[in-house]
Amino acid sequence: MTAEARRCHWATTPEMIEYHDREWGVPLHDDASLFELLSLEGAQAGLSWATVLRKRERYRELFRNFDPAAVARVTPARIEKILSDPGIIRNRAKVESVVTNAKALLRVRTEFGSFDAYIWRFVDYKPIVNRRARREDLPSSTERSKAMSADLRRRGFRFVGPTICYAFMQAAGMVNDHLSSCEWHDR
Repeated sequence: MTAEARRCHWATTPEMIEYHDREWGVPLHDDASLFELLSLEGAQAGLSWATVLRKRERYRELFRNFDPAAVARVTPARIEKILSDPGIIRNRAKVESVVTNAKALLRVRTEFGSFDAYIWRFVDYKPIVNRRARREDLPSSTERSKAMSADLRRRGFRFVGPTICYAFMQAAGMVNDHLSSCEWHDR
């Protein structure tokens, strides 16, 4: 894409442009990738996505590339070590939620066969394509993200409120919320 490409309003720095152009809104169907994204969206709560994106590689190292089975085995002693690492967001509740969510994800896999099969059912297994013209038209949550949040919480997940779930749905390609003026909307 050229420097003159029309992108969503938030893709303004080289890092965010790269994320926008290569990842955001691309449908994900790999359990580890979906788990990583859900974990990082939870870590973002109250912060900017750019902050989380800068720390993503360290999260991958510390959380075993987000292999849910490996993360579910993280011990309290290992959590303490992770919390001392300046390469991540050192919020105890957020870090502990990654381990808690890995355990919940394994239970979901047992029931549904994969996290992918479970999570995509909230959009009937196909992306919802919105045609929003202005950033002001973008909701922070929807009825579907509220339903996802409620179900995830019921299953023991943490840091999965409706706003986090909607951001996850957008990033995972479950919802196409590229603005209609964005060149990536129809890709």
